Formats: sequence, structure tokens, C-alpha cells
Amino acid sequence: MRELHRNEGIKALLRPARAVEHAEDEVIVGELIGDDGRPEVSYIGTPIEPGHAVIALAALAVVAMFLLLILQNFVFDSVEQPEGPQGDYERVPVWERANWPYITDGSYSHVMEFGPYSLSATDNEWNSTHQFVEFTLPLAEGGSAPNGLVSLAYWLPDVPEGVQVPMIAEFGPYFDEQSVSTPSIEVPGTWLGQMIIDQILPHGFGFAQVSVMGTGRSNHCMDLMGNAEQLGVDAAVTWLGTQNWSNGKVAMIGKSYDGSTPWQAAMFGNEHLATIVPISGLIGLMELMWKNGSNEARAPFMHNVVYGSYGLDGDTGDIGNACPDYALGPAAGAGAYVWGGEAVGTYWEERYFLQRVLDNYNGSVYLIQGMHDWNVDPHMAVPTINILKQHGIDSKGLFGQWDHDYPDRPDYHFDRSGEGRGREAYPQMTRFDWMQDMLEWFDYYLKGIGDKPGLWIEIQSNQGEWRLEDHYPPQGMETLALDLGGALSNIGGTTTILPDATTGPVYETAPFEEGIWIAGLPRLHVDVSTTTIGGQIYALMEDCDESGQCIHLGHAIMDLRYHEGGTEEQIWIPLLQTINAKMEFFTIDAYVGANHTIRLSLFSTGDDYLPASTSSVVSVQEGTGSTLQLDIIDPADKLWFEPPTCTHSYCLDWLNQTAEST
Repeated sequence: MRELHRNEGIKALLRPARAVEHAEDEVIVGELIGDDGRPEVSYIGTPIEPGHAVIALAALAVVAMFLLLILQNFVFDSVEQPEGPQGDYERVPVWERANWPYITDGSYSHVMEFGPYSLSATDNEWNSTHQFVEFTLPLAEGGSAPNGLVSLAYWLPDVPEGVQVPMIAEFGPYFDEQSVSTPSIEVPGTWLGQMIIDQILPHGFGFAQVSVMGTGRSNHCMDLMGNAEQLGVDAAVTWLGTQNWSNGKVAMIGKSYDGSTPWQAAMFGNEHLATIVPISGLIGLMELMWKNGSNEARAPFMHNVVYGSYGLDGDTGDIGNACPDYALGPAAGAGAYVWGGEAVGTYWEERYFLQRVLDNYNGSVYLIQGMHDWNVDPHMAVPTINILKQHGIDSKGLFGQWDHDYPDRPDYHFDRSGEGRGREAYPQMTRFDWMQDMLEWFDYYLKGIGDKPGLWIEIQSNQGEWRLEDHYPPQGMETLALDLGGALSNIGGTTTILPDATTGPVYETAPFEEGIWIAGLPRLHVDVSTTTIGGQIYALMEDCDESGQCIHLGHAIMDLRYHEGGTEEQIWIPLLQTINAKMEFFTIDAYVGANHTIRLSLFSTGDDYLPASTSSVVSVQEGTGSTLQLDIIDPADKLWFEPPTCTHSYCLDWLNQTAEST
């Protein structure tokens, strides 16, 4: 599978599909009864196995590539070709980039051509300028209210006098912070800032680094994405957009916490915020650490243990930085673990961003997410990207098989990936065309030059293949439903989940006759009864080969008090009443080969989740009321492409090692 796709690219993926007849909205049940009375698992989609007719496919590939060029203007609704001024460099469609001379042997990506401007000199060695931005804080915020003070530094290109430039900014808690040993805010961040200054700024853009409230030299408390921080973010965006050297347009970009601040800024509908690039960012704080009432291990104490120390770090500013959130944060975390929701007023509601973005934001979004992100789960991006599109927001997605990282760091990609956790997609996951993509995005949305970027989703499978989707999860998929105890045979010998994290039923399909391609958000709807009002289910889905070796496909988790999904707690009669737990897996895009099986294990907890605060013995009811639902794509219907090939030493070593082993 892996070697076929690497060497033959799109050829193997554009075979005519076998027709599957189904009624509208019909669920295809994955159980057939054979002549011997044993259940057989059906399959959907086109086989994608090594050893098929390469010569015939080569001819088809030529036709397919020709069609790609013809169809590029109408396959995706979002692609437009407006007339207007163009940039001063070559713009290459994503499906052609494999053949262009990108720099692919470094630790990060590069733009194709460097711009004409150098960095304007200032009175320090980093050519930056520091600024405090003052704004009014409500007295209820405590601490330094009513005078909020945001610390920022900015860099400008040496454009001709009178020329105004758009600003690209990174907002976060890690600048000028002793607690994380980061340098002064006037020093470009080595993780992102220096790249933007070296590569994007010379094309006529400014860059800024901004410390959120309670961090660096910004005053007040570190209220972990609360109202004070949000107001400070908005004030800094306004300041950056109203200076005499600014063209009035601001972009925000960053990863992790710095990928969450763009969502905060977008809530205000600020006229100066033209585009945001959240990289593994949060659409809400509770959404980071809770899933269907279940708690990540860090959840109850995340607030002050991790970030509270930024504001209260033993210096003379501690008194002025004190505020009610330092007490409310731990109480909210512990309360959510015990009761599942709000325990201290509207703490979590204040820190949920997405709905206010949909209501107020008028800019665009370039959403970047690792499919194996262990820190910021991919449900921040999927189905968020579809929700943005449904609300008419220009949105593009880049979803690769890396973890909590940027798209272009081959050494980090290798070190942090493992079997079933992205390693099978290495090194194809590394995108050395990413910075060029960023430049073209900023050119269009901040300067109004160049073609409008394609508003599609670039999605990578667990085997490394890249394709384009108009939405993600894709639209129009078939659904394969596998019932527990039927198409999913019980191989574990029990239907009881004990609260010990190790005891529970294990189910497995028969070997698939042909490979299937799973995409999007699989669901597990399972009938259960409990001994108390409580309990938790952790579902682990694995791909097992013919030798019995299994790798991770995905997982789901649910506190049964929230068995309908969401944040509303439900009540039932233990022992006497059956409930249906409607679980949803984190995003999966995975090929399961012919003769492989899918294994489903159910336990009380797993990965880095805590045991449920309401312990219970859970009994699984097998049958048609308990199904694993997999959405299946037909690869022959998709537009596949190959990005520039990584030539970093890590990539070459891995490819050589892989070739030797095969």
C-alpha cells in the first residue's frame, strides 16, 4: 500500500468504482449471512491493493491529470480566478508543486522567492520596537483594573516613505516569560516569528509579537483566555490596524495557545482583523480538556498549576496581577470533573469562542490541525471547518498526520510520531510548500493581490496520501454499520466494563474482502445499563493485520451522564433502564487493507483521561442497537496530489530504512 502510492501517485487511486446501490440516507449494515450461517463483513469502495495493472492505470493517470487541470475552476465552488494585480512570484497549484524547486532539505519550509524589502533598523539589535497598549478593563476583573496594559513588539519592512503595510501578529503567553525561559518580547520567536520576519516581511508585511494579559510585561492577571485577555487581544488588534504605517489590515497566526488567541480576536468582529491562521488552536477552553463530560488528566488543575504561575511569579507586580480568576479557575476545573459543567457561574461560557466568531467575524480562516494532536484534539478543527463554511466564512483547511506541531518540521514529525500515530504517513506529512501558501494567503486577504486561494481542505490519510476535499468530513459518504455481537464478534468473552481501566469487551470484524477507506467522524452508538447514575466508556478502534498486529486508528470517550452527547446531563434508572450512549470518535482518515480486521475495545478509561468521578459497572447490550458506524469514501472519486518530496536527512534516512526492510 505504502510503496504503491509513493511510486505511482494518483494512478492507483483513480480506478473506476464499482457501483453500490442504496436508497437515499440508507445505512449499509455490515453483516451478511453466508451459506454456513456465519456472519460475513461486507465492503464498500474500490479495492486499493498492490499488484494491480500498472500499465492500464498509467494511461488513466494521464487522463486524470488532464482533467484536474480542466476541472480546477469548477470542481470546488470556492475556487475563483479574479482579475487584478498579481504578486511578483510564481503561483503554483497544489497539484503541480511536486515538480517545482521548493527548498526541501531544511528544518522548515521556505517561500519560493524572497521579497525586495529588508528589515527596517531600530535602536536595538533585533530591529524591533516595543509598545504598551492601554485599554479599559471592567472593575469586576479585579487586579489592575480599570487600566489594562498590553506589551507588544513589532518589526517593519523598509518600504518607501508613505507606503502602508499590513500586519501579521502572534499573540500568546510565552514572550518575555521567566517561567518558560523565553527571551524578551523584542526578540523574534524561534518557533514562528523569525520565519515570518525572514520570509514574509520582505514581501511588504509587518510582524508583531503580543503578550496576553498577565504574561511578560502585560499587566493584570493571567486569566486563561477569559474576558480580560480577550479585551486585551482586541485592543492590540485595533492598535496594530490604526498606526500610520499600517494599511488597516491585521492577520493573526500561531500554534497551541497562540493558535487560540486568533479565535478570541475574531469574536469581536474587529474591522481590522482580516484573516486568522489558527494552528492547533482552541475554539473553547472546556472543549480542550473535556469530551462528553470526560476529563483529560490535566483538566482539573490546568488553570493555575500551568498558567497561573505566569501572573504570580514572585515579583513586585504580583499584588497588581491578582484577580478573581485565580480562585475561580481551580474551582471551575474541579467542579467540571465532579459535576461535568459549570460550577462557578459562567466560567466556561466566557471561554467559548466559536459561536461568537460565527456571529461577528467578517474575515477569513486558514485552519491547520494535526490529526494525531495529543494536546489540542482535532475536534477543534473537524467539523469546525464545515461549520465555518456553512456560515459563509472563507475557510481553508490543512489537516496532516502530525501531532501538536507545524506542517513543516520533519525532525519533530519523526520524533513525535509512532506506529499508528502518524509514522505510516512519514515523511509525506511534511509540507515544504507551506510558507509559500501562507504568503499567497496573506497577499490576497491583506493586500488584495493575486488569485483567490482555493478554499478547500487538504487532508492526509494515515498512509500518507494527500487529497482535496470541499468539506471535511466529506459530503455524500456511504455508511458501514457494524453491530456488536454480529459483524463485530465478541472475542473478549465479556460484555461488562469494570471501572478498573483494563476490563471490558473486545470486538473484531471478520477480515475485509477488500480494503475500505474511513473518513471523518466515526460513531459508536451502544446500548448499556449501569449499576449507578454514572460510569464511563473509552472506545479504542484498531487496524489489525493478518499476523494479529494492531495499530491505533482512533478513540472515543464519554461520561455516561452525558450519553446523548454535548453538555446536558441526563438521568436514568440504574439496573432497570437501558440507555444509548452516542459516542463520536476523534477525526480519522484511514485506509484498512484487504484481509485486515477492525478491533474495537471498550474500557472505563484510556490514553490520558481520568477515571469517571461517578464510578459504575457498565453492561453492554449487543445487537442492532449497538453499532459502530464508519463513513466510507470511494478513492476513485477524489482529487489526489503529491506535495514536494522531503529531502531532509531525517526523511532520507527513514525512506532508506523503509526500502531496506521491504
